[in-house]
Amino acid sequence: MDTTRRRRTRRTILAAAIALTLTGGGAAVWAADRFLIEHVEISDVSAYEAAQSADDDATAAATGEVTLTDTSYSDDSSSVMISTVSTGTGDDAVTYYVADVVLSDATALRSAFAKDQFGENIIEPTSGIAAAHGAVFAVNGDYYGFRDSGIVIRNGVVYRDEPAREGLVFYADGRVEVYDETTTSAAELLADGAWNTLSFGPAIVADGAVVDGIESVEVDTNFGNHSIQGDQPRTAVGVIDENHLVFVVVDGRQSGYSEGVTLTELAAIMTGLGATTAYNLDGGGSSTMYFDGAVVNRPSNGGERGTSDILYLAG
Repeated sequence: MDTTRRRRTRRTILAAAIALTLTGGGAAVWAADRFLIEHVEISDVSAYEAAQSADDDATAAATGEVTLTDTSYSDDSSSVMISTVSTGTGDDAVTYYVADVVLSDATALRSAFAKDQFGENIIEPTSGIAAAHGAVFAVNGDYYGFRDSGIVIRNGVVYRDEPAREGLVFYADGRVEVYDETTTSAAELLADGAWNTLSFGPAIVADGAVVDGIESVEVDTNFGNHSIQGDQPRTAVGVIDENHLVFVVVDGRQSGYSEGVTLTELAAIMTGLGATTAYNLDGGGSSTMYFDGAVVNRPSNGGERGTSDILYLAG
């Protein structure tokens, strides 16, 4: 069996690595501090965003009559339709979940942090973050807290400005663009109307076509997160039209049910759904889709893995 399918969670791997370096003294202390110990920079994100004068009208509170079923949700501002796709058998089996999301206002798609705190190594299951924020729909985000780099703008507020990689920006006017973080700044993006940014990647679809070379991309160079190749559980977001998004969560590492997909295969799923732009989010054990109070997919760890953040639609 491919060893990538038997990996444990990041924190388990990191803990084991640290244990092996205990005789190194200072090295072990550094590793624990960098990868395991919570570093809270902002302890009450909700209050912080309010203090930063985030647009109150951007709250995706439901208004008017609400329709909620097992697979769909709609209100006066947004709609979500969930579908499940299963293909292949045996070692070729793949199961993935599609959320077709239409927003009347781009700011209805919001972000939330684990424990309502910003910093490194602060984690909580996707379902817990979603429930705390009244989400009807959510997916895991970019696991910003596993690293100290990237541009992090959430709900119109800047949290980090350390450009490092290819990012995705959602603008308040409905635009969604892939961009090079190293050629701009959080302040410039905010001035141009940025609402949320994601820093993981890579972009897997551009101008309606699968991006070349995505199988060789390394998201980070830090320990434990060098590459994202091979058949893996995946989470991705795609753009079909203005304020019309599609989210896909692919299950993986579960023989006979779903082996996972490569980035190229993920890109093909996204183009098949009509996405003209698509971006890879944190995957593996993090890949989770939440809808109507429950996790709808089967996370690869046998249960949810804690993550730093989610994208969600309030109900």
